[in-house]
Order: sequence, then structure tokens, then C-alpha cells
Amino acid sequence: MTRTTVLGVLALLAVYTVYHAVSDVPRRISPQGCRMSWMSPSYLLQSEFNTSWTPLASRYSLWLYREVGWEFTQPMGLPALFIPGSAGSSHQVRSIASSAARQYFSSPFLVSEEFSGREMKPLDLYAVDFNEDFSAFHGPTLDSQIAYTSAAITYILSQYPPNTKMIIMGHSMGGVVGTALLPSPDISAIITMSTPHTLPPVRFDPRIEEIYARNRHILLNDETPFVSLCGGARDLLVSSESCVLPEVDPQLEVDLHPVYRRTVFTSALEGAWTGVGHLEMVWCHQVRWRVARVALELGGAAARTLRARATILDRWLGDGHVLPLTLGPPQEEAEVDLKRGTYETLAEGMHLALKSPRVRRTYLLPITPVGENESGARRTTFVLYVSGGGVLSVAPHHALDLRASVQFCVPSSGADLDVESVRCVPLEPTTLRLLPSPRARQPFPVPEEGSDESDGVVLFEAEIPSATEGWVGVSVDAGEQAGGWVVGGFDSREILTNNVGLAALVFGIKKIQFTPADSGALRIRVHFPQLPLQAVLVYSLVPRLTESPSCTDPLFPPLLMHRSRSSEIHYYPLRHNKPLPIHSHAAAPYLQPVEFHPSPGLDLVIYSSGPSCDDPVELSLTIDWWGSLGRLGTRYPTTLLSFCIATVSFVLFHDWRPSERPQSVSESLEAFVSGTMPRLMAAAAIAALLPLGPKWYLGLSGDLGLLASVLAVLLVGIASGLVCLSWWVLQALMWPLQYIATVATQARKPEDPGLRCSTVASMALVLLFIFLFVPWQVAFLGCWIIQLLNCAAHVRDGQVSSMTNTPVQAIPLRPQDGDNHGNSSELTEDGVIGCSVNRGICRSLATHAPAHRAAAYAFHQNAHILLLLTWLLPLTAPVLAVWVRTLLTAGYTTPFNGDHNVFKVAPILWLLDFLGRGRTFDTRCRGKLSPRWGFVTVGVMSMLMGGRWVYLAYDAAIAQVCLVLFLDIALWYFR
Repeated sequence: MTRTTVLGVLALLAVYTVYHAVSDVPRRISPQGCRMSWMSPSYLLQSEFNTSWTPLASRYSLWLYREVGWEFTQPMGLPALFIPGSAGSSHQVRSIASSAARQYFSSPFLVSEEFSGREMKPLDLYAVDFNEDFSAFHGPTLDSQIAYTSAAITYILSQYPPNTKMIIMGHSMGGVVGTALLPSPDISAIITMSTPHTLPPVRFDPRIEEIYARNRHILLNDETPFVSLCGGARDLLVSSESCVLPEVDPQLEVDLHPVYRRTVFTSALEGAWTGVGHLEMVWCHQVRWRVARVALELGGAAARTLRARATILDRWLGDGHVLPLTLGPPQEEAEVDLKRGTYETLAEGMHLALKSPRVRRTYLLPITPVGENESGARRTTFVLYVSGGGVLSVAPHHALDLRASVQFCVPSSGADLDVESVRCVPLEPTTLRLLPSPRARQPFPVPEEGSDESDGVVLFEAEIPSATEGWVGVSVDAGEQAGGWVVGGFDSREILTNNVGLAALVFGIKKIQFTPADSGALRIRVHFPQLPLQAVLVYSLVPRLTESPSCTDPLFPPLLMHRSRSSEIHYYPLRHNKPLPIHSHAAAPYLQPVEFHPSPGLDLVIYSSGPSCDDPVELSLTIDWWGSLGRLGTRYPTTLLSFCIATVSFVLFHDWRPSERPQSVSESLEAFVSGTMPRLMAAAAIAALLPLGPKWYLGLSGDLGLLASVLAVLLVGIASGLVCLSWWVLQALMWPLQYIATVATQARKPEDPGLRCSTVASMALVLLFIFLFVPWQVAFLGCWIIQLLNCAAHVRDGQVSSMTNTPVQAIPLRPQDGDNHGNSSELTEDGVIGCSVNRGICRSLATHAPAHRAAAYAFHQNAHILLLLTWLLPLTAPVLAVWVRTLLTAGYTTPFNGDHNVFKVAPILWLLDFLGRGRTFDTRCRGKLSPRWGFVTVGVMSMLMGGRWVYLAYDAAIAQVCLVLFLDIALWYFR
């Protein structure tokens, strides 16, 4: 068994293993808890939006959604527009539109009391239909969709009163289209769902990069309120780190022109708390309910200003933010005097615990002074949980009447802490959010159910400076409804810091022990400052809990919160010995790193309501290798393709050696695997340790240390194995095609190897046809098929060569008078033509090889070129799919714009014209001007830049073809 066979089988097994690891990501790392949406849809075609508005109306269409039996057919409310993504349908609008109708109307045609008295309008939700175009693959298609959508907005608003603004909702690449519509005075807000804002999912087209650069400028400068909803690890089609909006320069956020940008991961979305898949994002009830509610709220009179719209977005699409958004000037809070009998003072050190409160009372908790630590003064944090009710503006939907407020209280006289009158001022929270309340002994989130709109526990945290005397007052108003509970107390514990590094977790498990003082704490914070947060890295945390038969069930069982930045939070209920997958999108390949919160490293917080049977005793932390492999598999396919192109380039560099007999592809691959590949692996491992920046090579910026070197070595090995597999596939294709190709070759008349006028005319016609009608990617596919048939026609010649030990001589090039002037050539001992390396380019060879050996040499050279074209084919195949889809859906007469650059394919056409004449390249007698070094350039560029800008690998390969054509063909064509 040869080395290439072993490597190919191992590469196949590796790809199969990664595929299964990727398939397990939604189940193991980010389970989904989404309820199905139900609706009674109807779609009204806007036929008046025709070619008089835009010529693209013959290709695309515009529809208005109506909920059958619930709302009137004619539009009568606030216009909104839904933009589907790549291969998306306009019918995806039905989930959000149906939810908006059934929230606004309590029953058919009857406005809900929640909206009737607030000058609110129903939602008229339109949707553009792009015939399910593959816009993610093709920049010109995105430009067409942007132009059509802009015209659609103009048409829609012409049906409404002047100065009407509309809401834009975009799913996937539809969000990219919606962003490109800005700046626009007609758009009030934009909500995108699973939209890759910072990194294109398919990086094969430079025109998509231009659109992304323009959108980035818009996102940084335009003032339109903007929210991006990200699905998390559950979304396998779009890496959720690319969904994060770029950070706005704080200098732009001035009072008069605030730039509101908010990224919200669905795992942090209040009331959802679940990862959501890419397609599920548009129908997941927990998501569509809030998006529809935001659209309805933005239609009210209170949403006329930028600040008001931003506040509405912040309230209904909250991500568990630290503080509610405050866009207005600070207001002075009035002091409140509490009289004896209206409050109750608790003993020092006691926690407030109220089950089903039924009174209106203020409870005063004495502030316990704390000492100082090594870094200076320590702060005490007041922690309050409210279940079933609300604190300030945060509460579950349809909450009980239970309301709580927190004040800082001191004696009225300021002299004695035990007086009859107490003066209080509101205590400003540092954290105010809604936490999930997982059900006991049930998975979280519950599959196909998740959380309800009324679920959740309000968390209130406020920092109290050291040496502060007084009380924290908690005012509880139970209202008339029974139920709910309130728990509060102080936390002065220091953060448990552990300096374990990534290298230690690679070879073992780190255990964190809790002290008896941590038992029953309302809040425990654990920090690992040396552990990196990377999208390709998953940790496994196994908790060990108290096991005592005498303990009681808690009101709020321990809940672990992992927060990597303000937009991404993950919640995990602690279950005894159940592994928790700790993952993040804070840093990721090929993206600029973001600021961490609250500090770099792994930051964990455990919330609970007090001593119970589920108190944590120990946490065991290690690396989840299977989960990490699954995350790698969704982020490095493009990088792997660029490594494969680099591998083929190095194989061609090895084959085009001077003074060596030509080798078959199998022999070249064997030589590469045994000689070049180990050196390439070593170079790749060293390069992975260099601080190359986030956009180069592996895009890791040194985050993973030696693990990055291991990853680079694996990519080189898998890429080499896949190249070997591709040659087996090509051989399997050539075997049945050889009979067809042989007949076609025999029927064709022999061609003059020189350049004729008819050849120039034919080439000009082909290029003109590409320039006017056919995308150049189609021509490249035709070139690949021609080269495959050309190799199939001579496959037996290659077999004859492989069965004989006689070296194969080069095909003699057509001699010219004076060609040998100043050059010397000789027949070496092995029958191969040699030349002096310092004599320049050898333009003629005097030795004529036997016909079958010459044909075998031609086959081997053509086969190497076929292998290169095969790995360039994936860079053009997506546009082929876009072209075919356009023809099938929009009609065969629809012009296909933007892909008629003849310079992208002309060198390949000329190359095949040369090879089709029976000519071969002189790969051995180049001396210092040998073009073989161009293949090294192609390989290095593919590896360094291919992960982020893979289309540059194609450009580098075309440049190398042009170099070969210039050095080896021009003299023969134009003699």
C-alpha cells in the first residue's frame, strides 16, 4: 500500500469524523427550544409594482401578507418589509406577520385592549421575492436585489401618507441587502436575523467584499437604529461571530445623533434563552413573537424620535444587558421618608425571603461593613431576585401584580441608625436583567417548547461602596394576585480566580473546590483569566452538587451564567455530574477581536436563592475535544480548499524540476507525500505561532498557542489526502470517458501547431460570446471538461509509460533557424535532454523521442494541469449554480450581470488551445528563468491569504498560467 493510499484513506476518515462532529453541535453544544408557529397565511401580489418602477420587476416580485380571518385585505397600518436570504422565500414572512396580526387583534378584527388606547396601528408586512436566488455566492446578484428592494420601498410608501417610515426585517443575506439600503429617510429601524454582517459566508467573489466594505461604513456612521439577532452555535450555516455588528466609535454617540447598534444572541434574548438554527430563526416562536412586538411598538406615536425607537428595541429585544438603555438626560430622584410602621428592619446578616407576599411593605437590610483586601477597598453587592413580578421596567410578559423597588436608606437625622424616621433614595442598579427559570429535572431549554413569555426571574444587582452605613430597603407591593417570591441579600465574596492555562487543560482536568462559606450563596463568581475564548474552542464543565437527604428544594436552583461580552450570554442549570458545554463567539478566525466583558478569560457566575440540595461543591473543567472539532468543521472549509490549491501548486513545482524525467501524477503525489509534505507541515506549524493578524493564514492571532500548530499540521495532511483522493476520482472518470474521447480525437483533423488566422478569429468569437452572454465561470467549466476529455483520450499512453522503466523523453519543439545560437543541449545518460542552466531559455531540442513516449509525456503533463484546474473549479462552481438558478426561475432571456470578465478565463482558453495542438511545455530547461517558482508563489499565497480571500488563489493561479504562456508559448505562436 502506497503512502498516498494511506494518506487518502486517513483524509477521508478525518472528513467523515469532522462531519459527524459538526452534526452533533446543535444537539450537544447548543440545543434548541423553539415552539412551532401556526398561522393562516395568504399572499397578495403587488402587480402594480411593475417595470414602470424598475426593470427588475420582470425578474422579482413583491407580496403583501394577510392573516386569513383576522385582518382586512387592504393595507391599513404601519408598512414593514421582509427581505429573505440566499435561496430564501418570500413566504418566510408568514411567521412574523401572523404573530403581529394575532397580537394586535385579540380576536378576528377586534383590536386588543393592549393596543387600542395607545394610538397603535396594525402591521402591513410586505415581502420581496427573489426567486430563491443564491445571493450569498454572487455580488452582482446582491446588487440586483438591493436595487429592486430600494424601488419596492419607494412603491410601498407611495401607498401611504407622506412622511411615513417603514421597518426593514432581513433574514440571512437579506440583512445585507437591508443594510445596503441605508442611509435612507424612509427607514425607521432595521432588524436582521442570522445575518453575516462582518464576514461573508462564501468568500469566492471580490464584489461581495466591496458590498461588505460599503455596509461596514454604513453601520459605523448611519444613525438608523439597528438590531442584529444571532442564533449562536446552533446556526451551522452562518458562523454567529460574523453576525455581530461592528463596534461604533464612542465619539459618534453624541446626544444629538446617537448611533444605536445592538447585537443580541438568542441564548441571551430575554424569554428565549436558546440557540436557534439558521432556518428556524424566522419561525421560532420565542424570536418571531418579539420581532413582531417590536414592529408593532415602532408603529405607535411614541416611536417618532430616534431615542424612542432605540428604547423600544432595547426593551423588547433585550439581551440581558447590564443596564436599561437611557437616552434621555438624567432625572433627579425624589427622596422618600419612611415612617414607623411602614417598614420592617431585619437583623444583620439576614437574607430577605418572601414566598407569595400579600402585603405592601419595605424591608430594611442593614449594610454589613467589609474589610479591605490586598487591592484596596472591597465592595458589597446587593442581590435581589423577583419571580413572577418586576423591578423597575424589567418583568416577564403578563407578569403578576408583584412589584419590587430597591432604595438606599439612612436615618432622617443622620446621627443614629435606630430612629423612627428613615429617609431613602432609589438605589441605581449595576445589573438588571431577566434570568431563565429552568424546570427541575427537565432539560434546558425544553425541546420543541423552550420558555414561555411569562417565564423568568428578575435579577437586580447594585454595588455598595465600602464603609457605607445604613440600610438597603426593598419595597414590595404584592398587588391583588397571589404567587411569586422575593429573595435578596448581600454578597461580599471575592471572585474565585484560577490561573490555569490552556496547556494544562490539554493534558488534564482542573478542579475548583468551593468552601463551606460558599454554600447557599446568592452569587458565586469564578474567573479563569488565562483561558482564551475562541469560537473554535469548547470547554466542558462538570459540576458536583451537595448530596444530603435533609436539605430542602430551592426556590431558584443554581443557574450558571457564562458571559463573554455584552451581546452573548449562555445559561446552564447545574445538574449533578452533567457536563456543560462552555463556548463563546467572542473571538473567531478571520475577525478582529472584540473587547471582553467584564475582563479577558473565562468568566462564570452561579446564581441561586440560598442553601438547598443543589449547592455546588466542585467544578471540573476540561476541553471538549469533540465539540471543538465540530466548531472547527464549520469555520475552516474555505481554508481547507485554499490548502488543497497550495498542495497542487507544490506538486506541480516538484514535477517541473530541471533535468528530470517527467513523472506521472501518481509518482508526483508519492514524491510530494514522502518529501515535500513533511517540510510543509513543519513550515505550517511554525507559521501558526507567528502573530500574523486575524485575517491571515489561520486567522487565530496566536490565541490557541501550540494547538494552532497542531491545527495547521492537520490541515496540511487532510488537504494532501484530499488531493490524492481527487486524482483517484479523476482516474475513475477518465476510464469510461477514454473510449468517447478517443473516437472524438480520431475524427478530428490534425492541427498546425502554429497560430493561424482562423485560430485567432475563433478565440475572439469565444471571448466575445463570454463578454456578452455567458459568465466566464461557464467557460472555465467548459475548459475543465475539455481538459478531462483530452486526458481521457491519452489515458492509455500514460498507462504504457507507467508499465515501462524506460525514461520518457520530451516532445521535440519545432526548430527555428538560429534557435541554438548561444544555447547548448545534450542527451544525458538517462535519455533526457539537458541544458546549461546559465544559457537562458532553451527554445529547441534536437532529440526526437519515440511517438508513444512523447504521447505519454504529453499525458502526464496534461494530467498535472487537469489536477490544478480541478481544484480551481470549486471557486467558480457557486456562480455556475447562481447562473443556472437564474435561468430556471427568471427565464432564459434574463440578462445575467457582472461575470463577463474575459481576462479571468482567457489564459485558460489559450492554454488548452496550445495543449490541444499536441504541444507540451519544456518544464526542465529554464535555468534561472524557470516558471516553476511561480507555483511556489501560488502555494504560499493560497495558504497565507486563502482562508480570508480565497478568490485570490484563483487570481494567483491565472497569473502563473500567464507567465507560463508568455515564456513557453508566445515564441511558438508568433514566430
